[in-house]
Amino acid sequence: MVTRTPPPPGAQTGQNGGPGGQGAEPSARQVAGRRWRSARGVVAVLLAMVVIAVILAALRPSTSPQALDPTSPKQDGGRALAEIVRQNGTPVTVARDADDAVGKSGPGTVMVVTRTERLTGEELTRLADAQVDLLLVRPTSFALSDLAPRVRKDGPTFEDATEPGCSLRGATLAGSVALHESETYEVTPSATGSVTTCYKTEYGSPRVVQVQYTGKTVTVLGSASPLTNRRLTEEGNAALAMNLLAPNGGDPGSSVVWLVPDIPEGGSGAGQQSLSDLLPFGVKLFLLQLVVAVLLVALWRGRRLGPVVAEALPVVVRSAETVEGRSRLYRAGHARDRASDALRSGARERLVPLLGLPRSSAQDPSAVQEVVTAVARRTPYDETYVGAALYGPEPLDDAGLIALSDVLDDLERQVRQS
Repeated sequence: MVTRTPPPPGAQTGQNGGPGGQGAEPSARQVAGRRWRSARGVVAVLLAMVVIAVILAALRPSTSPQALDPTSPKQDGGRALAEIVRQNGTPVTVARDADDAVGKSGPGTVMVVTRTERLTGEELTRLADAQVDLLLVRPTSFALSDLAPRVRKDGPTFEDATEPGCSLRGATLAGSVALHESETYEVTPSATGSVTTCYKTEYGSPRVVQVQYTGKTVTVLGSASPLTNRRLTEEGNAALAMNLLAPNGGDPGSSVVWLVPDIPEGGSGAGQQSLSDLLPFGVKLFLLQLVVAVLLVALWRGRRLGPVVAEALPVVVRSAETVEGRSRLYRAGHARDRASDALRSGARERLVPLLGLPRSSAQDPSAVQEVVTAVARRTPYDETYVGAALYGPEPLDDAGLIALSDVLDDLERQVRQS
């Protein structure tokens, strides 16, 4: 036989026989469980975004130190293109710093400038002052500001084969090319020097820009694919690369100086890359996804303004304390207008039932005269006095507010006694 010990006097018993029942405080484990259930959807979305970003970063081809080097046979090297240009009668000279590249340049030379993140500020100035045609391959923002100040980055794109859509002879002869991941550009209009934009995206941003300066041509190529051994045979990549490197291929005096800067001592060239240049495209996409997710979560979890819901107070507060607290707030804010309105409104609400009038008359502007007349009949005061008390202007000071409270109490007492 099992016996149960009765609960102590005054203890509440729940449905399961335990003390406290439904009124018991939830345990820490229950609170943590509720929070996890409400937040697990958000956590799942963030984890999915992290996985997508990691996959994109892993799929993005890595760049070797010999990228775009005309002597490198690796997939991202440029040896195949350099040999083709030489076979077509245009000599190709390799330079490892800006001074050497400028020294090897002459009339009819096209200087191919790659790996601009390795160039120092002094080297960029040296190239900008040189009177030689430039082909900038995926230049950094700093390199653009010095070598092609009218051109600036607009953002990356992954569109592949595309038609030239311009009058640039080298592009029209090459036709459709496969640029793969490429930078797009914006061009600032100018009264001097012509501008040609080719291979535009569906939004109109070009990936190849050629700007004519006084006696100088600067071509900005947003993709390295047409120059690399791996992508050279795709679409019209080889034709575009050859036409840009050697627009007058085979002509006497034409030459190509291919600048692949060595990493400067002390890494001073690293400062020539902006934060946007240093971030891989996958990281940029992840940050964009993260911003969108945060906005969606904020909209989902944000408080929505709805109808006012009456709820029981968690504790019992005496009316005197409520009145005193509100009075202090009115006094701190010098809100005599609100305080006087509250006093008059409350007095009318209590007087109207005593006068036998509808409760709606207390706040009805059309019933002002009716209420004033009814109160004046039940008190020794005339209608002017009663009207000023119930519907008069704001008191000028705190003493006037106290006097108004006394007058309203006196009117209510007179009506109750009549």
